[in-house]
Amino acid sequence: MILIQLLVLLFCIFLGARMSGIGLGVMGMIGLLIFMFGFGIQPADPPLEVMLIILSVVTAAAALQAAGGMDYLVQIAGKILRKNPKQITLLGPLVTYAFVLFAGTAHISYSIMPIIAEVAIKNRIRPERAMSMSVTAAHMAITASPVSAAAAALLTVLGASGVQLADILVVGIPSTLVGVMVGILFVWRRGKELSDDPEFQERIKDPVFATNLEGTGKTKEFILAPGAIKSVVIFGLAVVAVVVLGSFPTFLPEFGDKPGFSPGFAVNEAGHVLMPSMIMIVMLAATGFIILFANTTAAAVTKASLFASAGQATIAVFGVVWMSGTFMENNFEVIQGTLGELVSSYPWSFAIALFMLSMLLYSQASTVKALMPLGLALGLPPAYLIGIFPACNGHFFIPGYPTLLTAIQFDRTGTTRIGKYVLNHSFMLPGLVTTTASVLAGLLFHSILL
Repeated sequence: MILIQLLVLLFCIFLGARMSGIGLGVMGMIGLLIFMFGFGIQPADPPLEVMLIILSVVTAAAALQAAGGMDYLVQIAGKILRKNPKQITLLGPLVTYAFVLFAGTAHISYSIMPIIAEVAIKNRIRPERAMSMSVTAAHMAITASPVSAAAAALLTVLGASGVQLADILVVGIPSTLVGVMVGILFVWRRGKELSDDPEFQERIKDPVFATNLEGTGKTKEFILAPGAIKSVVIFGLAVVAVVVLGSFPTFLPEFGDKPGFSPGFAVNEAGHVLMPSMIMIVMLAATGFIILFANTTAAAVTKASLFASAGQATIAVFGVVWMSGTFMENNFEVIQGTLGELVSSYPWSFAIALFMLSMLLYSQASTVKALMPLGLALGLPPAYLIGIFPACNGHFFIPGYPTLLTAIQFDRTGTTRIGKYVLNHSFMLPGLVTTTASVLAGLLFHSILL
């Protein structure tokens, strides 16, 4: 019976991934209906914390965008990249990593990709190198960002074991940076130079294409929005607050000794405010402060492109994680008995399981909520799970994620592409190399730092 249920699960995930957008979420709900009425399975609890964190963080990022703060950051990034054009293969991924680390969402990278492509093309550096690694770096930064839903999900799973946000960051940031640097070295001379690339040489014979490729040579004048800098400062302070509160729980409010105290969604039995709830409060409060003091409006925030991304990501996580969680919870003993001995003998095999599930779920947070509890149940130490956390970045494998498709779109030379056999795309090898290096570095750092 479990095999049939697994086939239903995989079939719904496959169809949802092909739909893209909210597809995973709606197909997850169809799968959940089949589990309930077809197999008589009781549904697990929905992943409310992850959903609300995604909404909170991306809403704050949308406020940053609406106030002009995003444009201000992109302007700074553009100056860095254009000032050092010959180093675009190095600086493109590192700047993208820094952006996503700060904002907690890979969707912010869409604003930087056109600049990376433009700088690479004008300096006749194969854009595929910088573009493929910039996308990979954006994904890696998610597992190192203090305000990402993935980090919050891991904190939720491991918090009962005494893990703090600082434990995740102290391993996640250096290990993913090491992985990104290894990936950059890997792509440094990868592929033919543009002058030797047959597809590019064929395209450049078209005078219209050649003219558009070079552009006008003029940089568009940038007008800084009145509240741009204020919005960046407010968002930055919110990120700092999350790091401090997550690293030093004694700063969190306690209500255990208050009259009429009752534990609930936001407060545990000991009366401590839970960190996932604190992230929601801080980030949505930051949104309010940006609206109040950074010359924007609530309506402008909801019209920002990032706000739409928040809705899609929330629905996707809602459906697919609820379906996956239901399957895992109702077949836990069988799964534990089947995988327990394997994971005990070969702990690294759990990293492969994380990677493979993330390939299908297209979400680090969803992967964490679906599998990390199983890792704890199988006896893997919390520190080890932190070390292999970057393995949740497998959604480059099947080239359907928006960041990959956006990078392909912005590379007008055609070097960044999906291959004839689909899986032989520009992001495959850089992603595998970077993820492997990040996991190995994470296993090293967790043994030293935790």
